[in-house]
Amino acid sequence: MKTLTRLSNRLMERFLPDPYIFVALLTLIVFLLGIGLTEAGPLDMVIYWGDGFWGLLLFTMQMVIVLLAGHVLASSPPIKRLLSKMAGMAKTPGGAIILVTVVSLFASWINWGFGLVIGALFAKEIAKKVTTVDYRLLIASAYSGFVIWHGGLAGSIPLSIATADHPFESIMGIVPTTETIFSTYNLVIVAALIVTIPLLNRWMMPKPEDTVTVDPALLEDTVIVEKPTVITPASRMEDSYLLSIFVGALGLVYLGYHFTTKGFDLNLNIVNMLFVILGIIMHGTPRSYLAAVNNAVKTTGGIIIQFPFYAGIMGMMVTSGLAGVISTAVVSVSNEHTFHLFTFYAAGIVNFFVPSGGGQWAVQAPIMLQAASELGVDYSKTAMAIAWGDAWTNMIQPFWALPALAIAGLKAKDIMGYCVFVLILSGIVISLGLFFF
Repeated sequence: MKTLTRLSNRLMERFLPDPYIFVALLTLIVFLLGIGLTEAGPLDMVIYWGDGFWGLLLFTMQMVIVLLAGHVLASSPPIKRLLSKMAGMAKTPGGAIILVTVVSLFASWINWGFGLVIGALFAKEIAKKVTTVDYRLLIASAYSGFVIWHGGLAGSIPLSIATADHPFESIMGIVPTTETIFSTYNLVIVAALIVTIPLLNRWMMPKPEDTVTVDPALLEDTVIVEKPTVITPASRMEDSYLLSIFVGALGLVYLGYHFTTKGFDLNLNIVNMLFVILGIIMHGTPRSYLAAVNNAVKTTGGIIIQFPFYAGIMGMMVTSGLAGVISTAVVSVSNEHTFHLFTFYAAGIVNFFVPSGGGQWAVQAPIMLQAASELGVDYSKTAMAIAWGDAWTNMIQPFWALPALAIAGLKAKDIMGYCVFVLILSGIVISLGLFFF
């Protein structure tokens, strides 16, 4: 395994470009495939790309906020002390790898946005304590937990089809989460991944001579709070705890109302509000909070510039019908026994170009549900096969790694050599779960 991971890392370092180059290449590939496999011409593909370019603006802003607010919260004195205390549980490099993987898996199962940020922040804190751990593998381990998200409590597809008036209710009805998230096969897949992924990550630990460590001093996020030289009414307000307490109380009351009336609805907007409000409270004064924001905002650049390109790719995939062509081609070779397996593989392929659970469901559901009806197979399992395919290939898709990489200060090629093996293992586990249960 050490030999294989060393080879994989070298290949990634040599051939995997910056995520921006990666998305540019994906744009070119989809553009050419759309012309070759659909009736769309070059001008049509350009129009589809341009029309879709801003289609993820809301989601882009949500991701910017979750990254920025999570980073600000983690830099507050109380949370830094908590993360530091938890990180102290790891005494050896192997223990550090297993601990950060388990924390990331459980956090991602609860909520994907929560898991992405917490995993990377916790990994950085552990790297300060266990200085001999391979930093690349540690961050890859933090990201590896993300593979579990669509089988968890915040899975967008199972939650969508459990809601009244969802777009495909006339075909499959309302599907309760007992048939998706809490079904036997899904819980078996989740449990198997929670057990095997930490062991795999531990197994991939490089030899001492190949280990890449980082100076703990470089991991410190120094927040410089500039104090005014002249005290004025404005400066007093900037140092006022009362304003922070008022805004914090306002947010906490709303969050309490939300969970009281809607149950454990931990959607991305609620996660963002939770991070923002707790950050305001934990930093104490507006001056301290804004200083932390200014320090954290530099981590959001990759998301801001790259997500519109993925939206353009989605526009070409969906409007040209290319996503449907790929899905139909894969499913056409399946039967009632292998249908869910091939649906999973098709979703994994489409996820490279449509890295959005909701967007992918909208594209693939009409094709897959029609095929499921013709073969007489279960609709709910079809939905979960698409959900798991959407989560699976995220392991080698830089789109979702951007928040973790921004927090860690690494590039995609630094961790993808390890993530390839997480992709292989999780693919085997999910395939077995879908086929035999």
